[in-house]
Amino acid sequence: MNAIQDIYPSRKMPMPGMAERQDPVVWGTPQDGPLSAEELRFMDRNGYLWFPGLIGTDEVTRLKEELDRLWEVHADDHSDEVIREPQSDEIRSIFRIHETSPVLRKLVADPRFAGRARQILGSAVYIHQSRINYKPGFRGKEFYWHSDFETWHVEDGMPRMRALSCAIALTDNTIYNGSLMVVPGSHRTYVQCVGETPDKHYRESLRAQRFGVPDEDSMRLLIERHGMEMPTGPAGSVIFFDCNLLHGSSGNISPFARSNLFVVYNSVENTPQRAFGPKSLRPHFLGSRDFTPTDKY
Repeated sequence: MNAIQDIYPSRKMPMPGMAERQDPVVWGTPQDGPLSAEELRFMDRNGYLWFPGLIGTDEVTRLKEELDRLWEVHADDHSDEVIREPQSDEIRSIFRIHETSPVLRKLVADPRFAGRARQILGSAVYIHQSRINYKPGFRGKEFYWHSDFETWHVEDGMPRMRALSCAIALTDNTIYNGSLMVVPGSHRTYVQCVGETPDKHYRESLRAQRFGVPDEDSMRLLIERHGMEMPTGPAGSVIFFDCNLLHGSSGNISPFARSNLFVVYNSVENTPQRAFGPKSLRPHFLGSRDFTPTDKY
């Protein structure tokens, strides 16, 4: 029996539903870090913060070299941590990069990223998940609309909405190459999905998700209510977004690749225990069981 109450049930009911968020969005104050009071208000209202060109050109170049190195290292790697496109053998994502790359481990602990996360979440943070998303030109497939928290809660056992993602663009993000789209304000509504989670669902969901996907009626209602936005900008731009913000991206049929680093910061006061859906938690590379705060890296 789960020791923590499931206040965000999903995949347990016959019909989809929507429930009101029961947790704060911003847990810290302007005195707790680099974000201003206005930036924290924007985060609270919209569920994301966008910083065009936060990383300089030279640093972007070095990070792209690391991405290229990891691509080569994993070219013939067919382990679970290397996800490939549904219709090809192209690498789609590489997970657990903060544990396998010293360069990226240093990056995720950088105050520019971890410091903002600590301020928003109001506590020390650890890395719940890290990955590279490669979206090659012409062949990069879409990521359908979803709330990360729905999966992290149901399949990873994350109790509360006290986590956020940081996406670092290492190529230009444009309106043409499948950039991230968000529904601002949707983070205050929890979309409850249908369908019991199959065993080892992650093996399929990371290529093409079927369970934990919001229904079209709920998406239509929330988009009509809040609209959609697509933050675009040069390589080195960074977006922070709430764990429950609905987001997705279309396929990339342009010639221009779109590669991003994704880091999930979770509060050390919000650590998972047991899954709220399936019998067992997803593997460590998807939901880390190493709760070491980033300031100890």
